[in-house]
Amino acid sequence: MAKILVAMSGGIDSSVVAYFLKKKGHFVEGVYMKLHGNEEYHKQNIEKVRKVAEFLGIKFHILDLGKKFDKEVYEPFVQTYKEGLTPNPCVLCNRTIKLGALVDFAKKLGMQRLATGHYANVKDGFIAEALDKNKDQSYFLANVKKENISFVMFPLGDMYKDDIKKFASKIEVLKEFTYQKESSEICFVDTTYIDVLKKHIATDMPGDVLNTKGEKIGRHRGYMHYTIGKRRGFEVKGAHKPHYVIKIDAKKNQIIVGSKEELDVENFNIKDINMLIPNIEFECFVKIRYGSPKIPCFVKIKKNSATVTLYEKVQGLAPGQAAVFYKDDKVIGCGWIV
Repeated sequence: MAKILVAMSGGIDSSVVAYFLKKKGHFVEGVYMKLHGNEEYHKQNIEKVRKVAEFLGIKFHILDLGKKFDKEVYEPFVQTYKEGLTPNPCVLCNRTIKLGALVDFAKKLGMQRLATGHYANVKDGFIAEALDKNKDQSYFLANVKKENISFVMFPLGDMYKDDIKKFASKIEVLKEFTYQKESSEICFVDTTYIDVLKKHIATDMPGDVLNTKGEKIGRHRGYMHYTIGKRRGFEVKGAHKPHYVIKIDAKKNQIIVGSKEELDVENFNIKDINMLIPNIEFECFVKIRYGSPKIPCFVKIKKNSATVTLYEKVQGLAPGQAAVFYKDDKVIGCGWIV
């Protein structure tokens, strides 16, 4: 049996993980992370964690990682939008906080493993897709440091979410979790990302809409309101067919729009790569965002960057997002789209 620290959020998945591991006879302790300043949010979740911990007879810790989270996740989120890019804070958070600082904390406590409620697997030293493809979170875990992968475990990786809910409904202390709303993907966004940005920078700055020839054809509310592929919320004079955001120029407060066909992309570049295989050139599959299908591609690495040539055209490629590479169901690396 192992000494396992369980990241407990106050949600159904992590609570079931703690229950499973304890019932299997492992020495289990829980930890709740405070990552942002919403005290009422923390108060409610800590109470849920306390109930589960008391039922299981395990100790739980409260770890305040707010300063580190602000510096390494929240502030980059704001800055990325300011630069006209589309951030992916969950990929950053999993690397530096959830499977970064929390791994360090687990080791400090003398634990042998860290378990989370993520829907993913670990196979042969690689993060791998979960059985439940509708809940799979391997994309968000792609940037985790290689040396931390062997320390983490995902007990829900071979289970379906529906089965987790059915199981929890039969356990008195877990029953209430089956009724609560699913947590949002970005924990610090209560309403919309614009409401977050408004606390720090001006977002409503009317500017010009340009076509791909550089001609002014309309007006927009402010470039931060738009992401690549968006087709509403801006004015195009005399338009008879839909226009889509093709590019964002933050410095000039301009958005460039075009036809749906002009969204097509066949190759792109990435930076700050996190590769788990030694190959310099290889074929694989790539996801350009969380909800996208895996597309066959060819990757050529040069130092800390790479070029990606797609074998099928994609649309909606957004600089600032993570491109995640797969061989079969295993994550073999990732990088940030530029």
